[in-house]
Amino acid sequence: MATEMQRKNSRSLKDVRGVPVSTGNRGSLDRYERASELFLGYFNDPFAVIETALTEDPDFVMGHCLKAALIVSATDRNFEPELRKTVETLEALAPKANDRERQHIAAARAWLDGDYETSITRYGNILENYPLDSLALQIAHLGDFFLGQALQLRDRVARVLPFWDEDTPGYSYVLGMHAFGLEEMGDYNRAEDRGRRALELNRRDPWSVHAVAHVMEMQGRQADGIKFMTGRIGDWATDNGFAFHNWWHLALYHLDLGEHDRVLDLYDTRIRANPTELPLEMLDATALLWRLHLRGVNVGDRWRELADKWEARCGDLYYAFNDMHAMMSFVGDGRTAAATTLLKALEGRAGSGGTNAMMTRDVGLPVCKAMAAFADADYNTAVDLLLPLRPIANRFGGSHAQRDVLSLTLIEAALRGGRSRLARELAAERTELKPSSPFNWLLTARSLDGMGDKTGAEKARVAAQSNRRAALQEAA
Repeated sequence: MATEMQRKNSRSLKDVRGVPVSTGNRGSLDRYERASELFLGYFNDPFAVIETALTEDPDFVMGHCLKAALIVSATDRNFEPELRKTVETLEALAPKANDRERQHIAAARAWLDGDYETSITRYGNILENYPLDSLALQIAHLGDFFLGQALQLRDRVARVLPFWDEDTPGYSYVLGMHAFGLEEMGDYNRAEDRGRRALELNRRDPWSVHAVAHVMEMQGRQADGIKFMTGRIGDWATDNGFAFHNWWHLALYHLDLGEHDRVLDLYDTRIRANPTELPLEMLDATALLWRLHLRGVNVGDRWRELADKWEARCGDLYYAFNDMHAMMSFVGDGRTAAATTLLKALEGRAGSGGTNAMMTRDVGLPVCKAMAAFADADYNTAVDLLLPLRPIANRFGGSHAQRDVLSLTLIEAALRGGRSRLARELAAERTELKPSSPFNWLLTARSLDGMGDKTGAEKARVAAQSNRRAALQEAA
């Protein structure tokens, strides 16, 4: 362990991209680099690596900054005490920090205070003078995702791209971030090209795999998606903390093709094989079961495990996007009391301050009310609550693919509530965007049945079957 005198006499070092770090302890910096690389690829346990560095060098400012960023990325109230401890440690060390590190400290403090928007703005502002700060870029990018800021997902990365090239460590990860931003802005061809270029440079880049998977989901390319994902399982699924989400993407392709048994198998063996209490992992599991629930698929007792964990968190009110998934689990498992408790808590949260209060007020609360109405078979109320949210649903975060669950719930409520013409119009939007989707044609058929158009409904079912057959043959 370096002594205080050694620290005072040491010169500041730079990281592998030439960004200044206020330490002269090469061992600490080497561990930081290792943890940062793991975090960029979501591999193994970067938290444990940086904790080792901080145990040996408690004054290592950038190490504490990385620790704070890791906690921020989890969107989990259970980690808030550790974030508070880390931020307070950083603030005590601020006189020893350099300019960049002090900006990291301010950004982490804003998140701790519940001002997520200011936090992400501050992480992003670091890039103005330090465009090669990979940690600031990664957290700003994730933050843009958490806040549903699609334009920033693309353009924040674009602004720093001129400073990176193939000789810069971590370049593939930056391309992957840009690919995801391009996808969320609907620039699918460029997104896929950029994601595939990133994978040429680094096959084991799960965020780039994820970006390409999103493109194929949005374009209804089920067979391409299945072949792409299964052909690269060894790259993205081994020792990777993000694998659960990429397995979820694979499950969505099979779900669109009506392969419900395959979806449940992926749920049991991959997505929820080792049930944790981490919100990020519970989100995908919950959303997948909800999609099956809307389709009338019996999922057995799978809801119980998720609902138990969400109910233990009921009232956390840390991130409205999480709260919506908690409500899904309560509806799925028939927990009326838990749903009522959550709604009351959300009503109180909506009247308070902070970014999550805005998310709850604008989107989270009405969505959860709609889910509760759906559970009560009050489908017209569910429709009336969900319909106005379509232009603003991005305000509570997530991707287009994740927020699609709102559209799916809206259409199902319209169908069950007898509003067949509205369901027909909403289904037409989907078939226009993804004409190869068997499920979208089945929604069309059901809406036409409700309107009394049996001929049109039969044509839609033929289209669904034809597309399904073609995709299965291609994927084989």
